[in-house]
Amino acid sequence: MMDTEAWVLHEGPEQSRSAFDTGDFRLERFSFPDPADDELLVEPLFGCWEGNMSHSIARHPIDICKKRGEKKVVIGTASVLRVLRSGSAATGIREGDIGLLYGGYVTDELGYMVWAHGYDAAGSMGILAKRAKIPARSFVPLPAESPYSLEQWAAFSVRYITAWSNWKVAHGAYRLQVSEADDPAPCVLGWGGGSTLAGIDLARRHGCRAAMISGNEGRLAELSRMGIAGFDRRRFPNIDLDEQRYDADPAYKKAYLASERTLLELVHDWSRGRGVAILLDYIGSPVFRASSKALGRQGVLATAGWLLGMQLPYNRARECIARHVHVFTHYARRNEPAEAIDYAMRTGWMPEVTEVYDWEDIPRLAQTFAEGAVRTYFPVFRVNAA
Repeated sequence: MMDTEAWVLHEGPEQSRSAFDTGDFRLERFSFPDPADDELLVEPLFGCWEGNMSHSIARHPIDICKKRGEKKVVIGTASVLRVLRSGSAATGIREGDIGLLYGGYVTDELGYMVWAHGYDAAGSMGILAKRAKIPARSFVPLPAESPYSLEQWAAFSVRYITAWSNWKVAHGAYRLQVSEADDPAPCVLGWGGGSTLAGIDLARRHGCRAAMISGNEGRLAELSRMGIAGFDRRRFPNIDLDEQRYDADPAYKKAYLASERTLLELVHDWSRGRGVAILLDYIGSPVFRASSKALGRQGVLATAGWLLGMQLPYNRARECIARHVHVFTHYARRNEPAEAIDYAMRTGWMPEVTEVYDWEDIPRLAQTFAEGAVRTYFPVFRVNAA
């Protein structure tokens, strides 16, 4: 057995979103079996806080301790790792190599992720530990000569790779129905967090007219610097739809409809009446109605997340008549991280990291993220010295 310091999530009760509590998530010694021949002993250098880490602590939408059948779990996927020891069956990987963690701990026969490393995959050890073990197949080497910092690669490791896979399918689906001659610069709109931003930046780099929704002044300024139009969410503050309140409360219904109308008018003007060609919605059910109404004909609604709500009610007839395509992806196929890294190295498609949290500040980061008060799209944290 091996022993390390780690932030460990213990089994406990589900929490409400308004009462996020890190009491069962604490720093302690954690023991794990020695790495097997096809595994690596690694030290995480930097990680990036992901939505599924907050889901884990809140035990919503799933309780990963119960799902995995484990009393305590080390969470975390997005990371840059240094190899400390390579198993005898891990060919081509040497001590000192630096790379990313591929998040698909369990994949299907085609290499698409089913269960995520450091989240819902039983037996997987996440990266919130000073030392960890990972399957050798999950190590993605980084270029030896990279102009980008390890902090940037940590931010890239899940959000950008997720966006890469989702954008390939969404853009491909749109082009199956609408050729480049028909629409040379499609309007692409998104709302969500870092994965959405990465996808919107991909759209911009592919010649699309790109815009993103945010109610945060700093994030709107960041969008402007990137050449992405910003839709200020504060102009339509009641856009999150509660179906039950909508049916029962006339005042709420009026407020919602006013916000929806404002958003759709903005989309109409921006798209010159055509509607959105590809809408990246990583939020979920509260904004699904507005997202589907903002889509133009042959539009694609794409997501790889379910931040707020897992169920989507929709009118099948309307979606069929409009020839809308719904794209759902989950992280990435095994070969796609290398594709995304290669594209980033050639084009500069990389996140901007403005803040790095220390190891001891992980609970504060978890709380701040749960409250929606993180200032950056990419909340990176330090685990070990680089």
